[in-house]
Order: sequence, then C-alpha cells, then structure tokens
Amino acid sequence: MEELVFRQATIADVAGIMPIIIYARNKMLADGKKQWTHDYPAQGDIESDIGGGHGYVLCAEGTIVAYGAIFNGEPVYDHLLGKWLGNRPYVVLHRLAVAADARRHGVATLFMKHVEQLARQRGITSFRIDTNHDNDAMLHILDKQGFTYCGNVSYPPDKVRMAFEKLL
Repeated sequence: MEELVFRQATIADVAGIMPIIIYARNKMLADGKKQWTHDYPAQGDIESDIGGGHGYVLCAEGTIVAYGAIFNGEPVYDHLLGKWLGNRPYVVLHRLAVAADARRHGVATLFMKHVEQLARQRGITSFRIDTNHDNDAMLHILDKQGFTYCGNVSYPPDKVRMAFEKLL
C-alpha cells in the first residue's frame, strides 16, 4: 500500500469515515462478533469524536482508509479488574476501523504506530486499549505490537472488554 498520511479528522471527513465504520460494524456483526452493535458506533459518535479533537484518519492519496478516536484517558479504566503495568498518563484508542479495500495491508498497525508517536509528542509514555474477547484481528495486532493483557473493564450496561497496555 502506498504511503499513508495520518492527520486529525475534520467534520468534512465524516462522509468518508462513515462508510468505513459501517463496513467494519457490518463485518463484525456478520462474523458473529460482539464488539459493536447495529447502531454503534453511530455518526453522532464520530461527530462527537471530531468535535472534541479526538478523531484521526489515515489517508492514501487523499482518500480515508482508516479512522480511530484517540483520548487522553478513559474513565472506565479506573475500575480495571486486574492491574495496569504502570500508573502514568496514557492515551486510549477507540473505534479503530479500516476500509474494506485497505484490510490486510498493515493499516491498523500503522495507525497504532501513529498513535504511539502522537502520545510521545504529548509526553505520554503509556498506550491503553480494550477490545472484545472475540475480536481476533485486534487481539492479533495487540500481541504483535507488544501490548500486555492487564485485565477486564466494563462499559455500561454489561459490556466486558479485555484491556491491554503498552509502555512507550
């Protein structure tokens, strides 16, 4: 795949982001995965990410091929059933999705490497992420990228996710 450009998303990008989100959501559902639902993530979630300065995209020749939301912290992580590797400021990646024609080209891994670089630029040396137990693709990426399983977190009302951390 050609060189990709990582940048903060704008509200004008929503039209390019939503087909990627819908594809990823539908693929998870078709594969029987429980990570996302028929109505999550919704366009409102993406617009809120972008409005808060958290939405990022990877673009190939001006076309969005991946989307993710990067936050400095996640409140549910304060209630981890397990133990984090450290007790320091961290970034969190949510809603990572890759376009259908960009899958299996290392795009998700590259996106995560850009998140690490952004964290370091912010002076942050920890990267945390969570995923569902049946999200085999993400579990493989996390293993390959050196993340450590630290325990489980729960999102209301009853969504338990596996939580991982990588010290940078």
